[in-house]
Amino acid sequence: MTRVLVVDDEPQIVRALVINLKARKYEVDSAHDGAGALELAAARHPDVVVLDLGLPDMDGVEVIRGLRGWTRVPIIVLSARHASDEKVEALDAGADDYVTKPFGMDELLARMRAAVRRAEPVTAEGESVIATEGFTVDLAAKKVNRDGADVRLTPTEWHLLEVLVRNSGRLVSQTQLLREVWGPAYRKETNYLRVYLAQLRRKLEADPSHPRHFITEPGMGYRFEP
Repeated sequence: MTRVLVVDDEPQIVRALVINLKARKYEVDSAHDGAGALELAAARHPDVVVLDLGLPDMDGVEVIRGLRGWTRVPIIVLSARHASDEKVEALDAGADDYVTKPFGMDELLARMRAAVRRAEPVTAEGESVIATEGFTVDLAAKKVNRDGADVRLTPTEWHLLEVLVRNSGRLVSQTQLLREVWGPAYRKETNYLRVYLAQLRRKLEADPSHPRHFITEPGMGYRFEP
């Protein structure tokens, strides 16, 4: 299921969006202010964010910048502001699309689908299925298969695996991993990485004590080798 984070301080708009999205089998979280939006995004890892700019505690552009500090999640601005300079500011801050109120539900849903499609993770080579001699990772389907059987991963294990696979062959720093998987407030909890990398190795490596695919670069970060 695609998870949507709706951020708007108008209860009737949130209610309409939640009803329409759930009827179309989306999973929906909602926040009425910027602080709540940033917290929910870090905790729930939405696939797309629908964001109003006129929030009670901060401007929506600040929320966009806060999200862009650690995630590439598609952001669709939903706002009553029609001025072109405000649209440009939101897009320059990192928004992917801009829909003005009042809006048509069908148009918004179409733009959401397009944004999610564009954001589907792929490797640098443009492939969404990564194969090693022991397991395959399907980034688009969010599935891992080992020896012909699906491997059950927790959401955190999957998110960590996804970041590493998306950067195949490249060193990913501890700071980047913590920020992308747990959120911008996490910078020093390197023990989280050790625990979850050990879990991934147990589930996917032929010899977890001598890993071939999940490589530790001591003091720096981790690297995925296909």
